[in-house]
Amino acid sequence: MTTLEGPLYEARKKVYPQAVHGRFRRIKWAILIFALGVYYLLPFVRWNRGPGLPNQAVLVDFQHSRFYFFFIELWPQEVYYFTGLLIIAAMTLFLMNAVAGRVWCGYLCPQTVWTDLFYAVERWVEGDRRERMLSDKRGWTLTHVRQTVTKHSIWLMIAWWTGGAWVLYFSDAPTLVKDLATFQAPNIAYVWIAILTATTYTFAGHAREQVCIYMCPWPRIQAALTDEWALNVTYRLDRGEPRVSVKKAEQLRLQGEPAGDCIDCHQCINVCPTGVDIREGIQLGCIQCGLCIDACDNIMREIGRPTGLIGYDTDMNGQRRQAGKPPIYRLIRPRTILYAAIIATVGGLMLYTLTTRSSMDVNVLHDRNPLFVLLSDGGVRNNYTVRILNKGPKRTFTLNVSGLEGAELHIPGNEPGADGKLAVEVGQDQTREIRLSVQVKNALLPEGPVQIEIRATDTATGEAAGAEDHFIPSTK
Repeated sequence: MTTLEGPLYEARKKVYPQAVHGRFRRIKWAILIFALGVYYLLPFVRWNRGPGLPNQAVLVDFQHSRFYFFFIELWPQEVYYFTGLLIIAAMTLFLMNAVAGRVWCGYLCPQTVWTDLFYAVERWVEGDRRERMLSDKRGWTLTHVRQTVTKHSIWLMIAWWTGGAWVLYFSDAPTLVKDLATFQAPNIAYVWIAILTATTYTFAGHAREQVCIYMCPWPRIQAALTDEWALNVTYRLDRGEPRVSVKKAEQLRLQGEPAGDCIDCHQCINVCPTGVDIREGIQLGCIQCGLCIDACDNIMREIGRPTGLIGYDTDMNGQRRQAGKPPIYRLIRPRTILYAAIIATVGGLMLYTLTTRSSMDVNVLHDRNPLFVLLSDGGVRNNYTVRILNKGPKRTFTLNVSGLEGAELHIPGNEPGADGKLAVEVGQDQTREIRLSVQVKNALLPEGPVQIEIRATDTATGEAAGAEDHFIPSTK
């Protein structure tokens, strides 16, 4: 029987990412500032929807079962819009992967954004890579304790505000902030703030690269979706090998012998937030953030060599360069066209239904017991439950039935107006359920079940909506 020796897994090696300056770092800073600015400030943006409606631009109103996004108002019955958004989000991820690999992970993923912010705080308090490593080696000196307490305090403040900003999307933000400060907010708000504070602090402050490598499923999914034409952060073996020092490379070139541009300075490893050596090829831990490109380009400028030793490239081009062929790029290919077409189709359908949707709806349910009622004069009455949905201001609707000659409508406690029509008033953003009776005299009864439509019409605008059902006469 074979016995295993040694640990079942390798202990984590702490990563000390070094600060770097360059094009991709500036892009990441810009995205970070924009993304966090939107997240933290959006609940305070106001949007005038008229009297009686919330004026918060983005609001999930659980109390009234509404979702508001600027001029868009969604009801529970319109959950298909969220299904469409999920499809678009998935296809966008697939398209990103087909074009530029894990560009989502490197620039837009919340884990990346908040971890970048936490790293910035760490460098500001404790110094860059070298200072942090030396501080950890020295142990718990007074300076180390002070820096650690300061760093974790700022982390907790960021995490706390992250959780606090999240709950502001579910209630009027200024009012909830006041209630939270005076401890008058609902308990559920404090619970969710505590949960999100803990998760943000843990994931961005402590788990960091382990979330990307072990917990997140996307690196494993994208590996099955990528192809040889997708752009990925790539080390150019044809230029970089063999690795030698700057002086040795100069000597070899003078002698006419091959010398790679890579001087084995490890700057690409030092700046990597997950501790990956990009020279070993595409790996699970590489989030394609491009920071190693900035680091390598800076070194190449210092030693007077061309930049681009590490850059966004395709597997196909790597093979072509080794074969002495020029690189080619195919961003537009069947899979990118397919993903873009799905996004455009689903987005177009959502936009069409959103712009053409009605501000009212009618649902009709026929009473099953009894299906019909015989009247004393020989006529027949069918009873229905009619639900009128009003997505606008307070309105008055008139009811009518089509498809049944001689039909008379009755609502208990509601008499017809001077024009002989039944009027029903529905409040702003409300639904109203009414009991409607449709009866026909004996002489006008149809021979069998008849399909009818019960319609509600706005008396002010003429907008109408209806629902179909059956009128069932008695058997003769």
